[in-house]
Amino acid sequence: MAEVSLQGEQRVFMTGNEVVAWAAVAAKVDIMYGYPITPQNEIMHYWTRLAPKYGKRFLQTEDEISAGFTMLGGVMTGRKAFTATAGPGNVLMQESCVMAEMMRLPAVYVIQQRGGPSTATVIYAQQETQLTCFGGNGEGHRIVFSTSTHQELFDYTLKAFNAAWTYRFPSFVLGDGYQAKMREPLTIYEAAARGVDLVPTTPLVGEAKPGQFKHLRNTYNTEDELYEVVMANQRDWDAMAPKVVEWKDMHCQDADVVFICHGVVARAAVGAVEELRAQGKKVGLFRPITVRPFPDKQLADAVKNAKKVIVAESAYGQFLKMVDLALCGSKVERVPVLRPGIGITTEELVEEYNKL
Repeated sequence: MAEVSLQGEQRVFMTGNEVVAWAAVAAKVDIMYGYPITPQNEIMHYWTRLAPKYGKRFLQTEDEISAGFTMLGGVMTGRKAFTATAGPGNVLMQESCVMAEMMRLPAVYVIQQRGGPSTATVIYAQQETQLTCFGGNGEGHRIVFSTSTHQELFDYTLKAFNAAWTYRFPSFVLGDGYQAKMREPLTIYEAAARGVDLVPTTPLVGEAKPGQFKHLRNTYNTEDELYEVVMANQRDWDAMAPKVVEWKDMHCQDADVVFICHGVVARAAVGAVEELRAQGKKVGLFRPITVRPFPDKQLADAVKNAKKVIVAESAYGQFLKMVDLALCGSKVERVPVLRPGIGITTEELVEEYNKL
């Protein structure tokens, strides 16, 4: 583990899991609740090494179900808390995720995706995109940041805590096994050094007036009662979405063909666009950073002049469904590149372009 400190800014060379642990320190997290599963294990390992130095805590629970719910308990007492998981653990945490949606709890989950379904591989995939955005029996009132680089892992872990405590919706950092294990340079920093104000926490169970109890509910007696609560949450979600939605585009306005990717696959697409542009090809890239809420209007505007879009993902159509919904009514042709559980390279994307 690198011998570094969070004083001002510092250039470092780390694995993605180590980056997440340092970002949690920078966010002034009080406690992590977790259960081991590859490829996120080292987030727990690094956090337990950092925690004593910064007066933080860690609790390993008996499984991922417990990790999710104990994290919600910590949040309700006003502690800034998080957990991390992947694959089957993400499945098991979905009950706590929808409880956080219903009770408006500012929980933060870091997801380092692995191959599926079931145990499958411990390496890499983008097969948890739909699960993370819409898992459970709710309406997907969540904020999901899909990261592409280690710098983004740091930046958006910080942002996830701020978003969760500002809007009271659970927030997710959607990484993957490649980001978790590989090393690359980045700058870590104190929030104040970048002018980032950390949103203060408050005990949610103590928000009522003295002598009164605040009833944080996730159970309702009638359909009408539930409908009113869910619709109130939906109105808050709709008001929040334009404030948190993020995306990046590259050479889209004059592009005949636009790559659409998210997460680590977008790294390969950047290389493909640069290579093809150097050959005089009119290509571009659109990348959602928030896959929930999805930048649908921004995507539609980015591809309005394109003849075709190449949608590439390491899953079989989970991201493609989001793109199809955003482009409903558009006549632009969609060309899918679907590789479940397999990495996608710059060379492969250039080859897909040349097939056109």
